[in-house]
Amino acid sequence: MQCMEVWGGSQLTAQGVGFSGLDAWIYSKPHGEAQRGGDVYYASSCATGRITRLLLADVAGHGQAVASTAAELRTLMRQFVNRQDQTEFVSLLNRRFGALYEDGTYATALVTTFFAPKRLLSLCNAGHPRPLLYSARRREWSLLSHHIAPARSRLRNTPLGMIALAEYEQLEVTLDPGDCLLCYTDALIESHDAEGEMLGESGVLEIARSLGEPGSAEAVAGKLLAAIGGRFAGNLTDDDVTVLAVMANGGPTWHSPKTMLKSVARAFTGEPIHGG
Repeated sequence: MQCMEVWGGSQLTAQGVGFSGLDAWIYSKPHGEAQRGGDVYYASSCATGRITRLLLADVAGHGQAVASTAAELRTLMRQFVNRQDQTEFVSLLNRRFGALYEDGTYATALVTTFFAPKRLLSLCNAGHPRPLLYSARRREWSLLSHHIAPARSRLRNTPLGMIALAEYEQLEVTLDPGDCLLCYTDALIESHDAEGEMLGESGVLEIARSLGEPGSAEAVAGKLLAAIGGRFAGNLTDDDVTVLAVMANGGPTWHSPKTMLKSVARAFTGEPIHGG
């Protein structure tokens, strides 16, 4: 799987791109006036566009040191992105990240691989808030998570850099046209409701359900952030904020290398990307 980078960074962005069978939108805002933050987003596509890999990570902490660590994590992603086995990819990230930072620095992460011909999305969760999944057929939002027996969960799916020998499990879901996966960093679950109580995953899910059908990846990300920001004074202001939304579009299951190269070129010039 020879991949090329489409997105990658930890800086302020609000941008979309069309992959084979998938539309994606990323919104990321570093804390305060910082140029870069600890939230890392990354996307790549193989030359034919059949395989898309997306990653969202959150390095613990604030400030310039965390931004530098985030940059190192992105470098590691680029080194290992061509690993076909996603669980091996995450395990390598975990070991190398831990070896670089023996001071206890860690990062939560979501890694997804979308195989367009089968509309199959595979996901590994390294200690990150659970993503939301919208089923167009059921018209319903739910939390997407592993079902692991407590006795087996101690060394599985832990944040990157925390436990060198941790194992990572993979769950798979078929995305039908209109289905949407919404990933986010912990600024959302650490926001508060109108009574001042922390939202948590269940609170974010409740807000998503109140929004109804996503409409588009860009629209649902914007509506969710606006709804959370309006719930309580100070929400989404004390941490880096990142939302990654992807929606199955039912389109072609591959793009020509020429089309993908055009998308990459436009991404690096900073031009917003909408479609392939």
